[in-house]
Amino acid sequence: MKCIIIDDEPLARMVIKEYLQAYTDIEVIQECNDGFEGVKAIQQHQPDLIFLDIQMPKITGFEMLELIDNPPQVIFTTAFEEYAIKAFEAHAIDYLLKPFSKERFDKAIQKIVLENHASVSHQTLDVLDTATRTTAQSNRVVVKDGGKIRIIPVAHIQYLEAADDYVKIHTAEGVFLKKKTMQYFEDILQQQQYIRIHRSYIVNVQLITRIDPFEKDSHIALLSNGIKLPVSKTGYIKLKEVLGI
Repeated sequence: MKCIIIDDEPLARMVIKEYLQAYTDIEVIQECNDGFEGVKAIQQHQPDLIFLDIQMPKITGFEMLELIDNPPQVIFTTAFEEYAIKAFEAHAIDYLLKPFSKERFDKAIQKIVLENHASVSHQTLDVLDTATRTTAQSNRVVVKDGGKIRIIPVAHIQYLEAADDYVKIHTAEGVFLKKKTMQYFEDILQQQQYIRIHRSYIVNVQLITRIDPFEKDSHIALLSNGIKLPVSKTGYIKLKEVLGI
């Protein structure tokens, strides 16, 4: 079993490696200091298991996992994040609360080894969904931009557009894809600033300069950058409430 340790604390990585010495069938193939390194290492080595810290520089462990299409089995490590623990407890996946003992470590290893990999991957996605809806991560979006990782402040988002299994994030710097649903963004974005005006569009209402009637009960929203977006009947009702018109 190939394993990668992703943690910005050298001591934490050392403890994990020491505990793993008892498991000759688990090989540590790389250590990473942050999520950027972690993404590259996972893409390169396709490990069976990763030990993943949550609070790290640059991007969190949760944000890093969102960039992986088919995440491996994961044992999360965390020092204090109560929101994360709640997310884990809501789903059948394991985590290690620092500092953790050898006995607690062994229990996590046994659980992850015995679980079906497909079910663990699904549970990992469930944990991510729960955690990101309840944390400060909602003030930014992390995406892959070619071979780079880009952090987009939510305030820079002009509008979101549905695109099959992805969402197009439109900003002044360009358009970026995120493998999430429109419902996900509708739930996490500040409702007074970002309104779902159509089943395919969520818009930053501060950029709307005009709303014109269109066919039947629909309307068109004109943004300050010249973009025109369709507004459904339901979306128009939401806009009137927020804009006070």
